[in-house]
Amino acid sequence: MSEQIVVAMGVHVLDVLVRPVTEIPAGQGGALVEQIKMTAAGSAGGTALVLSRLGATVRSAGAIGTDALGDALLALLARDGVDTTHLLRRDEAQTSASVLPIRPDGSRPAFHVVGANATYTPEDVTDALLDGVTHVHLGGPEFLGGEKAAEILARAKERGITTSADVLAPGDVGVLEWIAGALPQLDYFLPNDEQVLGFTGADDLEAGCRALVERGVGCVAATRGGDGALLVNADGTLAVPATTVEVVDTTGCGDAFSAGFLRGLGLGRSREEAARLGCAVAGIVAGGLGSDHGVYDLETADAVPANWPPPGR
Repeated sequence: MSEQIVVAMGVHVLDVLVRPVTEIPAGQGGALVEQIKMTAAGSAGGTALVLSRLGATVRSAGAIGTDALGDALLALLARDGVDTTHLLRRDEAQTSASVLPIRPDGSRPAFHVVGANATYTPEDVTDALLDGVTHVHLGGPEFLGGEKAAEILARAKERGITTSADVLAPGDVGVLEWIAGALPQLDYFLPNDEQVLGFTGADDLEAGCRALVERGVGCVAATRGGDGALLVNADGTLAVPATTVEVVDTTGCGDAFSAGFLRGLGLGRSREEAARLGCAVAGIVAGGLGSDHGVYDLETADAVPANWPPPGR
């Protein structure tokens, strides 16, 4: 098996997470919490760090600011072995960041700054970035628009590189039309169930995924929260269950699934086996705070059974 070299391109975010938060104190009030944590995140950044932990060689590509937030983001990615050479620094925009108050049930609202993510263009994608690469994962094609995203993905496919994408935007038909030009250039599309239903207007997840396949996507791997993932391509449909976990924080679970799924594919596994790895890693991440929660590698992720951890743990 040849080395898997992945470019995680697009949205890179510095997350600041606080838990547990039941309400925002009024006026100048304060509240004590159990944890405050800072992590590398985003549909490219979060996927990059998990892929690296699972043994892939990963290059992050995108735009961040020249601020302290950018310094922290670079350090966090490098800590997990991600090559940050191709993260371009912009003087004119801050590093994208989010503040996430995590509720006791693991859900959370978000306060977000788009920042430098909006400045990345196809002109920033060099031949050197794509040299030797086996997979390009585009996080947030909506920041580019369909035609510009398609330009990047087409360049990758011309080199024989496998392509995938995930989106940050909520499910909306307008968003789908905005990125529609990129869909035929995608071997894999990795939205969540709410996005699929919102994009397509379908009442049923399988029907929504099939509508995306009809728009040109090779395979849709849609996450379904605690129900796992649904894989749909022209040949059929396959449901893969989630692991059972006591949820602490859902931040980064979709990116963890993407990373596990793409790593499995890069190892030559079937789509079902790859999705099981994705669900296992997503379960690990859901058990703690932030997209980088957990101490694991490919071997330990592979050892996670479908009912890990046992109910009541």
